[in-house]
Amino acid sequence: MAVPKRRKSKSAKGHRRSHDALTPINLTICPMCKLSVPTHKVHEECLAEHFKNGAPGRMPF
Repeated sequence: MAVPKRRKSKSAKGHRRSHDALTPINLTICPMCKLSVPTHKVHEECLAEHFKNGAPGRMPF
């Protein structure tokens, strides 16, 4: 089993963990249903409604 030869210092531990922070998800308001959704995502319901209305092409964003 691998065991560290020396103890990691507080500074070295902090340097290693400097890239572990999580970033919050960016949310936008869907113009069709007015719900918060992640950016660059489309609800299945909104997409179905868009095509049901016979509006091919881009979504109204």
